[in-house]
Amino acid sequence: MTQIDATAVRSYLLDLQDRICDGLSALDGNAFHEDAWDRDAGGGGRTRVLSGGPVFEQAGVNFSHVFGANLPATASERRPELAGRSFQALGVSLVVHPRNPYVPTSHANVRFFVAEAEDAEPVWWFGGGFDLTPFYPFDDDCRHWHQVAHDAVAPWGEDLYPRFKTWCDDYFYLPHRGETRGIGGLFFDDFERGGFESAFAMMRSVGDGYMRAYTPIVEARQGTPYTERERDFQLYRRGRYVEFNLLYDRGTKFGIQSGGRTESILMSMPPLARWEYDYQVGEATPEAELTRCYLQPRDWL
Repeated sequence: MTQIDATAVRSYLLDLQDRICDGLSALDGNAFHEDAWDRDAGGGGRTRVLSGGPVFEQAGVNFSHVFGANLPATASERRPELAGRSFQALGVSLVVHPRNPYVPTSHANVRFFVAEAEDAEPVWWFGGGFDLTPFYPFDDDCRHWHQVAHDAVAPWGEDLYPRFKTWCDDYFYLPHRGETRGIGGLFFDDFERGGFESAFAMMRSVGDGYMRAYTPIVEARQGTPYTERERDFQLYRRGRYVEFNLLYDRGTKFGIQSGGRTESILMSMPPLARWEYDYQVGEATPEAELTRCYLQPRDWL
């Protein structure tokens, strides 16, 4: 029988949340506010939010550990043979919305899922990844982000980075807009290669890689001067982030369907965003370059 250790996963995820919050607080100079919450159907979590900082307009880092008697539809639609099983799901998810338009928005999550039934071996897997959404991209930042992503998973096979990168490009895609959400990174699900200990180690490497990928970019770009034009474009592009999260994101749908805490599920939303009917940018502008050069899959390494 497969030996899994959900307690070890929980301990790692709580520590990861602490370390990420400490790192983001050090960059911004302000602390996170924490809300601990319980879920009526089982489990709970702790949501941490930093708002109104000089560097981060809003940053949310959420830990959750929920369980229940029946898998939500979002979890069983891809694996219908698991319908009717009880489950537990543990994860850390985060979204950071910087104030300066030259600092990219970033997202990361790592998670562990177990589906159980009487007289049957548990079915488990890891998932997660991290991706970057710049508004005014720099090629050096994009290459750095993807190099950290590559190095995080390389010890578990050279096939993982290209596979997880493609998965990320495909997943964070807005078909109604014909563009990716950003420049991607890593996305994986249903990962159990090598057994529990090996797969857990790979997930930890991805979780630990996020701040190595993001911190140098924030430090390099947070002092870049900007005008109202760049700020307006940032808010317009944030609207795309909202569209993806509400229309396509499986994590958002799972949280709602599983009866999670709504404030925590929607903490990924930006504090400000805007939409403009039939918005157009000038052809030879930095704003046009974002769509033309960065919002289609690209080999950064």
